[in-house]
Amino acid sequence: MRSPKGVPGAQALRVIELLKLKAGDRVLDVGCGVGEHSVAFALAGMAVTAVDADRSPLEAAAARARAAGAAASFFEVDARQMPFNDEFDAVVSLYPGAFGAMGDDDSLVLRRMAEAARPGAGVLATTLNAYSAAMDPGMVATLDADRGTIAEPSAPPRGGTGRTSVFTPRELRLLAIGVGLIPERVWSVTPGDYATVRPDRSRPELMMVARRPPAGGRG
Repeated sequence: MRSPKGVPGAQALRVIELLKLKAGDRVLDVGCGVGEHSVAFALAGMAVTAVDADRSPLEAAAARARAAGAAASFFEVDARQMPFNDEFDAVVSLYPGAFGAMGDDDSLVLRRMAEAARPGAGVLATTLNAYSAAMDPGMVATLDADRGTIAEPSAPPRGGTGRTSVFTPRELRLLAIGVGLIPERVWSVTPGDYATVRPDRSRPELMMVARRPPAGGRG
């Protein structure tokens, strides 16, 4: 299924399809920002918990949910310190979510995402494609090839410049394995268009679908 471009609801539906979720399943949105995807998941029938480290976007997210009549719970939590274990049917971080925003702690964020998922549950993340960043003149100007990051303007109210990690498909798979996940697929995707395409240099983001091993360790 090819999702309509630029529609958070369509992106959420695509994630639901990829992770084979059903109404009532518990979804954790990590680094939810202003809640576009969180609200879309809730309106699609998911039981949504969303976290972000910044209060201002969380307040906007809660207001968005109230306006849409969507039931979602929002919490101010650093993704590296999430207090969840074995709780969710799916854990997601959709760019620009928490995964990719923590530099050397990105693996810790992914580990906490894995630990928050129930055995057998899906963990899905989208992040910047290192190959695309290296080909894009705008990105190359701010690319730190040694650290694997680009400099990006931070959204208000923080302002200034933050650093966002870029990844290759291989790096994502190795990170997943390193935190105990089973990487299933990595695709190239475009913001707002989660059609799944074999990794390439033309699309600016990567999507990784991984899974926590089922209880007993049998795949």
